[in-house]
Amino acid sequence: MVSHLGGCQCRRASALAVVRGRARSALDGTGLSSECRRSASRSARGKATARGCLSRGSAKTVSLPYKIATLLYCFNAADEVLLLHRAQEPNRGLWSPPGGKLKTDIGESPYVCACREAHEEMGLVLKPTDLQLTGLISEHGYQGNTHWLMFLFEVKPRLIAVPPPHAEGTFQFFPRAALGGIALPETDRESIWPWFWQHRGGFFGAHCHCHEGGRNEWTLEESSVSGGARTPTSA
Repeated sequence: MVSHLGGCQCRRASALAVVRGRARSALDGTGLSSECRRSASRSARGKATARGCLSRGSAKTVSLPYKIATLLYCFNAADEVLLLHRAQEPNRGLWSPPGGKLKTDIGESPYVCACREAHEEMGLVLKPTDLQLTGLISEHGYQGNTHWLMFLFEVKPRLIAVPPPHAEGTFQFFPRAALGGIALPETDRESIWPWFWQHRGGFFGAHCHCHEGGRNEWTLEESSVSGGARTPTSA
């Protein structure tokens, strides 16, 4: 009887060792199954983590500084838009709306930032109610060095003169039809300007994933188009 029990115990111990050995061979050093390791090797089909396998097609993310800025879309009585020929980076040598970065260290709001930048760059005295938030743009990895969050404001009062040159560059009014013939940032040309014109008086939110090699992947995340009449004032 003792000999029979001892044999059963040996067989059970041997079977348990085999099971444990198979379990160890099915896992790597992080505890991932062989299936997850195979999935991780196919980056286009997802990534593996210690909790399991991520969904396929996950976008590559990059850790970069995140900056918040405002852009000011100013018009004259002829509905020409004011652009800045930038003398500084980013977008040096290109035409873009004036604006600037929020003072995040003091908790500055986007509206206050826009009013401050309007005064510093163009000599305009604005208040938050003079601004219409038309768009919100996030850019992942713009120019490979920065993530951006940008608030796009249309300035309601109409400008009556071209602002004088500034350290950031020189100003000029352009009719809408002329924008296709001037040097613009590629992201502006691709999507931001078309969406701005489409949503003028409404609102849109969009995200751009800037890939290596210059390819931009856009997602329109919110769209509200307004067909209401606009009544311009003067600044």
